[in-house]
Amino acid sequence: MNVTASSSSSSSLLRSAFSYSRTRLFPSSFRNLSPTNPTSPSLAYHHRSLASAAVRSFHYSVPRWSHRLDWRSPLSLRAQIRAVNPVIERLERKFATMAAEHPFKAVLTSLPKPGGGEFGKFYSLPALNDPRIDKLPYSIRILLESAIRNCDNFQVKKEDVEKIIDWENKSPKQVEIPFKPARVLLQDFTGVPAVVDLACMRDAMNKLGSDTNKINPLVPVDLVIDHSVQVDVTRSENAVQANMELEFQRNKERFSFLKWGSTAFRNMLVVPPGSGIVHQVNLEYLGRVVFNTDGMLYPDSVVGTDSHTTMIDGLGVAGWGVGGIEAEAAMLGQPMSMVLPGVVGFKLSGKLRNGVTATDLVLTVTQMLRKHGVVGKFVEFYGDGMGELSLADRATIANMSPEYGATMGFFPVDHVTLQYLKLTGRSDETVAMIESFLRANKLFVDYNEPQQERVYSSYLALNLEEVEPCISGPKRPHDRVPLKEMKADWSSCLNNKVGFKGFAVPKEAQDKVAKFSFHGQPAELKHGSVVIAAITSCTNTSNPSVMLGAGLVAKKACELGLQVKPWIKTSLAPGSGVVTKYLLQSGLQEYLNKQGFNIVGYGCTTCIGNSGELDESVASAISENDIIASAVLSGNRNFEGRVHALTRANYLASPPLVVAYALAGTVDIDFDKEPIGTGKDGKSVYFKDIWPSTEEIAEAVQSSVLPDMFKSTYEAVTKGNPMWNQLSVPSSTMYSWDPNSTYIHEPPYFKNMTMEPPGAHSVKDAYCLLNFGDSITTDHISPAGSIHKDSPAAKYLLDRQVERKDFNSYGSRRGNDEVMARGTFANIRLVNKLSNGEVGPKTIHVPTGEKLCVFDAAMRYKDGGHDTIVLAGAEYGSGSSRDWAAKGPMLLGVKAVIAKSFERIHRSNLVGMGIIPLCFKSGEDADTLGLTGHERYTIDLPSKITDIRPGQDVTVTTDNGKSFTCTVRFDTEVELAYFNNGGILPYVIRNLIKQ
Repeated sequence: MNVTASSSSSSSLLRSAFSYSRTRLFPSSFRNLSPTNPTSPSLAYHHRSLASAAVRSFHYSVPRWSHRLDWRSPLSLRAQIRAVNPVIERLERKFATMAAEHPFKAVLTSLPKPGGGEFGKFYSLPALNDPRIDKLPYSIRILLESAIRNCDNFQVKKEDVEKIIDWENKSPKQVEIPFKPARVLLQDFTGVPAVVDLACMRDAMNKLGSDTNKINPLVPVDLVIDHSVQVDVTRSENAVQANMELEFQRNKERFSFLKWGSTAFRNMLVVPPGSGIVHQVNLEYLGRVVFNTDGMLYPDSVVGTDSHTTMIDGLGVAGWGVGGIEAEAAMLGQPMSMVLPGVVGFKLSGKLRNGVTATDLVLTVTQMLRKHGVVGKFVEFYGDGMGELSLADRATIANMSPEYGATMGFFPVDHVTLQYLKLTGRSDETVAMIESFLRANKLFVDYNEPQQERVYSSYLALNLEEVEPCISGPKRPHDRVPLKEMKADWSSCLNNKVGFKGFAVPKEAQDKVAKFSFHGQPAELKHGSVVIAAITSCTNTSNPSVMLGAGLVAKKACELGLQVKPWIKTSLAPGSGVVTKYLLQSGLQEYLNKQGFNIVGYGCTTCIGNSGELDESVASAISENDIIASAVLSGNRNFEGRVHALTRANYLASPPLVVAYALAGTVDIDFDKEPIGTGKDGKSVYFKDIWPSTEEIAEAVQSSVLPDMFKSTYEAVTKGNPMWNQLSVPSSTMYSWDPNSTYIHEPPYFKNMTMEPPGAHSVKDAYCLLNFGDSITTDHISPAGSIHKDSPAAKYLLDRQVERKDFNSYGSRRGNDEVMARGTFANIRLVNKLSNGEVGPKTIHVPTGEKLCVFDAAMRYKDGGHDTIVLAGAEYGSGSSRDWAAKGPMLLGVKAVIAKSFERIHRSNLVGMGIIPLCFKSGEDADTLGLTGHERYTIDLPSKITDIRPGQDVTVTTDNGKSFTCTVRFDTEVELAYFNNGGILPYVIRNLIKQ
């Protein structure tokens, strides 16, 4: 069958008019929505069916999908839509005919219910009768099912299906396949710029004379506001309310904008502030595992604008992080182009020893996989040890996929998954449907049955009994340190030269003591003193065993008379309200409060740099005495400058270890040999005295974590909260930009855009803006923390009468390109070789030799009509998947980045913004080639896009006679099309207009 472009377009329109929003499960609390009241209640999907001009006037508010409450018949909604406009019925008949000609209609199979009737229909993998499928990893089978179901011989072709079936032979050849995820997940830091871009794209469509309503998500989009809460108030029973009030004061404009987006764009749910962390909400509530859309069954899959979207892989849902611009294209129905990945098979055996936590396991796995090399690959876990891991343990491992470099860390669905679905309140009928479908389609693992041998690209194995207690740091997640070696490791870090494992503190200064007064109380800090102890982050707060373990440590410490020092900033930020419920049920929150770990809010907090200010006396003691202060957090990222500007040493640890280190007050301790403190009886208290056994933790989990907690928590979430519900938003579908806003600003991406693509471009006589070494992260490129008082962004805000106390964070201002361009490369820990060893956000303006802020230098180059490039080492762009780490450089005028290697998502984002990523040849880098960054660079790229091939070599020459070869990292033909159009968003706009 030959499916034409117009057929594909019509197919998209059909999906727009008929699919997702009529078939989600709806909470009864949303039954009273009406066309005249589209924004009440607060969590409604506002559906405008826009299949054709004849139906654009139809306005119908559609409620929120729910896992566990009342079903609503798709047929009843179908009848309502038909009643509004008979055109819909004619369109449906037309497309039903097209569906009958689906290339794989022969394998469309009914899934019967045990008691009669059917759950629905599905595209059956077993019905293909291809023995190669039985050997495929489960993660690849999900890609295969998606390709078969979406095959239209236009966006997805039969040849693509064959590539995936032949994965064993094709994956080593780096072949390209399309993938259409079932849904898209956003958080507010990345969600605001995404909604800004969508609003701006509508304006561009309008200026080009096209239909603005073509800019609408065609798949479910869930946006959870979790990145805005900061730890301003701690150690208080009122901390949650106080911090939320401050959060709304700072972010009212952003929140109103997001609430507008939930009404202006269909298929968009916004989960309000105070509800939890996006990935825990996804795991406990949003994750479908299997979709049932109009009787069509298919696996849940998701791409998210947060790199830790991979947490959902622990639930057997294929999900990973992408750039915001890539996610926007997926929302608008564009297939994602990806290289068919290799899959590392990771075999688990045995069980964790007594006292060893899931955090210890994930830090061990992270180190192993980093060493193995899994960038751009899937990791799939299997083996007898799987039965010993709870779903929460699996989610912890899956969560840190970005830290070990994999696209996914996947756990196929098995009986443990089904038990978790029931625990979290999914209905028995839903779970039965999920199990039946996955079994029927060979996507379910039953460890009670003989296992067919699957083929993997490479293999790793770990006996869980070999895992030992550990932490990671002081500057990278994969620098694991066994607990028993921590004191020696800290000593070597003080001695080592400045680097990932070194601070270069002179011997004579290593025992320095900084004495100060903390609110009238004598206090002191040394190198290694803990000043921040935070139980935070989706990685661990979703895991009841480690959260209750932290409570047990606090309880034992209280009973023995130990107390955390008052100058340590302690905090507890759960990933959902469920955590609060089981900590209260167990009686352990009382003891956490006594140790200063009061709940401060429901969001990411310290893990993303929203740690708030340290007490002024503590901050002064650190700064004035040059103390290497430490933060210990149960997070997933500890890059320097991320957690707090004054904590140069940052260690990732399990929640119970966070409490233990807070009690000790220092990371410079051997827990095996040295006491943590002195008890009320005057005797020394050791680590073993406060550490709970595995049995104690299991007993607490069994008695305290109950299904009703999940039901009641998420029923409350759907009702919003008073501060959110009071936000008023305009009803227009076009956004009215406020030129004076410092939060939401119309970006210049589509300025002077025409229907004619600008074409490929080379780079001529470009100056080097920055010259970096290895491991420059997105935190260095696009900071998420506070806005420094002397930065260009601060000057911009002050010029607009924004007081310093209202600066908020960079992450909260991602909707304003003016702020974010000035914040690009503004990290105070930036190490730029052009600055001759000086650390900070400065560079040399090569023509004049002046030392300037990076933004000021970039603007001077732009004003002079000069292109710029960036030189970098290995792992450029590692860390969070921030689209601003690509948007910012583009706005600064950067045309290319030449690096030893790129992080997967960041390379894709650079391409999406029209920046050329190039890799040095193996064994070469700027240093070996004698490049200083003072040269001018010409990149000899063909001017015709048809003359460029993915991965081809190009010559780079400098004005002083040097010449070297680089590989252009456009990895697919689709990426070349993006480059030809000036980026992915102009490409999407032109394509939508043509449809």
